[in-house]
Amino acid sequence: MTSWKEQLGERIPDRLGGEVDLFEGQIELKKEGKIDDKIFAETRLRRGVYGQRYDNGLRDDGTGQQPLRFPCGDLTKGPDTVWDAPGMMRIKIPFGKLSAEQLDTLAELAEEYSDSILHVTTRQDIQLHFVHIEDTPDMMRRLAAVGITTREACGNSVRNVTACEYAGVCSTQAFDVTPYANAITQFLLGHPDVQDFGRKFKIAFSGCEDNPCGLVTFHDLGAVAQVRDGKRGFRVVVGGGLGAVPVKAKVLAEFCPEEELLPLAQAVARVFARLGEKQSRARARIKFLVQKVGIDEFKELVAQERKTLRPDPRWTAFLDDLHVTDEQPVRDPGPIPSDAPASFQAWAKHNLRPQAQEGYYVAIVKMPLGDFTSTQSRTLSDLARQYTGDSIRCTVEQNLAFRWLSGADAIAFYQALDALNLAEAGAGTITDMTSCPGTDTCKLGISASRGLTGELRKRLEVIKNDLPPPVEALRIKASGCFNSCGQHHAADIGFTGVSRQVGGRKVPHFNLVLGGQWTQNAKSYGLVVGAVPSKNIPKAVELITAHYMENREGDESFQAFIARVGKKDFRKVLAPIQKPPSYEEDPSYYSDWGDPREYNIGDIGVGECAGEIVPFVEFGLQEAEQQLHDAQDALEAGQAATAAAGGFKAMVTAAKALVRHLDVQVKDDADDVVTNFKTHLHDTQLFHDPFAKGKFATYLLKMHADKSYENANDEIAHRTLDESQLFIEAAHSCYQRLTESAAAAAE
Repeated sequence: MTSWKEQLGERIPDRLGGEVDLFEGQIELKKEGKIDDKIFAETRLRRGVYGQRYDNGLRDDGTGQQPLRFPCGDLTKGPDTVWDAPGMMRIKIPFGKLSAEQLDTLAELAEEYSDSILHVTTRQDIQLHFVHIEDTPDMMRRLAAVGITTREACGNSVRNVTACEYAGVCSTQAFDVTPYANAITQFLLGHPDVQDFGRKFKIAFSGCEDNPCGLVTFHDLGAVAQVRDGKRGFRVVVGGGLGAVPVKAKVLAEFCPEEELLPLAQAVARVFARLGEKQSRARARIKFLVQKVGIDEFKELVAQERKTLRPDPRWTAFLDDLHVTDEQPVRDPGPIPSDAPASFQAWAKHNLRPQAQEGYYVAIVKMPLGDFTSTQSRTLSDLARQYTGDSIRCTVEQNLAFRWLSGADAIAFYQALDALNLAEAGAGTITDMTSCPGTDTCKLGISASRGLTGELRKRLEVIKNDLPPPVEALRIKASGCFNSCGQHHAADIGFTGVSRQVGGRKVPHFNLVLGGQWTQNAKSYGLVVGAVPSKNIPKAVELITAHYMENREGDESFQAFIARVGKKDFRKVLAPIQKPPSYEEDPSYYSDWGDPREYNIGDIGVGECAGEIVPFVEFGLQEAEQQLHDAQDALEAGQAATAAAGGFKAMVTAAKALVRHLDVQVKDDADDVVTNFKTHLHDTQLFHDPFAKGKFATYLLKMHADKSYENANDEIAHRTLDESQLFIEAAHSCYQRLTESAAAAAE
């Protein structure tokens, strides 16, 4: 039988082919036990090959009706088990651009090696789940033959470079950022200066300041197109990130001329590789380096690094042909027919956007939960060939954008989508939700973010025609854990998965985040206003939107409304639904969306020790949450120093509750609490969990040591409150583990 390597030999670029051959050899070495587990783990991650979770029910379409899971083993026990069960492959799609041929190849791979589902990520990648690692070299070769690589799609590397899906066809852009995103992708791919990072590095491009576009504010490196005196360049920012504690990027250069973009990026990479944290993964992102040295010192470090760089012709060679990424329409422009049916008009309201080029439109194909099938993929590629050419873009909101659609063809295109069951209206509205994989396939998932957004979407679709425009315009985003893969911090209404213990049983919850702003490149981030049982989240959305509509003034935006009334108002609105009923009253609260099993099967029952001690420790944790809420109110009132001090106080209160739960005598002063917390919970690793590995404990220890909460400004206060929220969540988790251990010991 002829191998794929032989069949595709002439089509695979030498560079990509050599990389795949090397990876295939490393797989063989791993089988023979000749390569270290940790080294191989990073190796496969840098090739886009992840382990995935199998302990939490079915992967479905959000309704529970479409089982897609393959029977297989467990990847949660360590690196060796990567051979026992399929994992996930992340496929790098620079700035989201796909050709029809590439989409066909992805469909084939999904059907032959995966579960026939293609998933669009929030970084414009495509992911295939349930992939066996031994199949990945052949998959990589087939991708390479159509110009796609998975190199550095994961791991401590430069991840997929993202850009606005409207770049080149937008009427508000300074200029088309696509060729620049392409140039930096090619320049940094495999570059020796980006191989020694402590963590991942994300880059984004935006063509304008005001629209969401590239969302540069939460990226490690972001570039916003500008023209000064007829000269092209970029406002470059650095050190942004969402993750557990979101940080807005700082301005590195107000105007970087286009010829300096690549050397500037290289200099930043070298500084990060040399000075970035390497021991503690919790603080290894570049945002922590920028915080540590300050933006002024960081600018100087980059400037000095730039002076030492050896000249590279690639820095400017791409400027000789900025049209290399241009797209050519395949149909003549034309107006949309005046007799368009009502169903088309309802779809076109949000899913069709006029291009800067008259007579052409961008059609957004809404992908529920970011998923579409191999069959749908093949038909979509045929539609592209017929109507739009090789101009498909994956979007950061997990949809597909088809550019260069003639208005004259718009109705026929819509009808073809309708036949595919992909003509759902409402792109960019409240029904167009973003979600990470959550507990479906992610080993870090705490709550079922996909299950939740699937349920919300289903309910909102029923009433979408009755939604008032201000509510319809809101964005909902959900993450299954603290890592913000669903970008919940930048949503109007965001959710992040947490768990709570009630009567000795765990209950899936979501922290509700309000105050984020998606527009203006994600201008601001929200804060947690409280935790709500997962099964009450639909009610929470109903209460929040009703409160907004009943009390808004004039045409007040959601962000302006929150700023005016304060988050305290929303906590009052949510209070009636924050406490779940007992298991005996309603056991449905003790399972998550999309998984009928009891949440976290194997949880302990109520033991005698828990009966005596639980009320006390829960009271302490509740007090800590209230102190954090008060601190959030202080920040909203403009009292940054008071807010930061309150956030630190809340952490101390939570730590004290845990220390006393261990029957350790502790004073009420912060010094004694922190000392005992370090001795009995941090140094013993009782506070450490598999997800965070102790990083949340360092928030308290570091803050106590450097007193960063004193005389805090708004940015430090905001960060302090985020860190406090994460510490308190970790304290809840620690308490659950302590209870489980006590019950196991008593058996």
